[in-house]
Amino acid sequence: MRDTRDMDQDLELEHQPVSIQTYKVLKSKLNLLYPAVIHMNAPLVQHQINTTIVDAVNKQLHDQGFPQNPETDVTAYYEIKTNERRVLSLSLLNYAFSGGAHGLTIQNSLTFSTETGKSYTLKELFKPGSDYMAKLSAIIAAELKLRDIPLLVDFKSIRPDQDFYIADKSLVVYFQVYELAAYVYGFLYFPISVYALQDIIAEDGPLGKMMY
Repeated sequence: MRDTRDMDQDLELEHQPVSIQTYKVLKSKLNLLYPAVIHMNAPLVQHQINTTIVDAVNKQLHDQGFPQNPETDVTAYYEIKTNERRVLSLSLLNYAFSGGAHGLTIQNSLTFSTETGKSYTLKELFKPGSDYMAKLSAIIAAELKLRDIPLLVDFKSIRPDQDFYIADKSLVVYFQVYELAAYVYGFLYFPISVYALQDIIAEDGPLGKMMY
């Protein structure tokens, strides 16, 4: 039988965050900060996570017209949302200004298992076959009504790959600037407690780990 001290140590290790280092790229019309995981015991997992992050950063730059458009000025940074229980969830934000009244910020989030390096889609957070889109859409529709936000389009449903991150014991589903509402409203965020979704959550996935 295992010593309870060993079990406590295992639990403590499970809750340990991974180490994050910030890298800076400063050049003409670009001020970029992005994260990398470091000092992991599994080099292949570390490489997989960091490659996924760099690919996402580069895609954002391309989507914002940098460096294709010489007028585009970019400031990019990141926010760590969850770094515990072998789950890393983060947001990459990229603000680009090319002239006009104002620039535009886009946000993309990544949620990883720090055990395997796998990056999760929204669908993969839930049990196979569960109607996660209907459940999330109903919660968001009720919240939109409550907040009384004037919409640019009628909200019927989230996309299958709707943007999200995990923060504490919540799934935060969000919409890009202009996706649902006018520029002044910025990103629309909808935090949903894991306990409101526990009947459809994949227990071995990132949300399942947040529940217990």
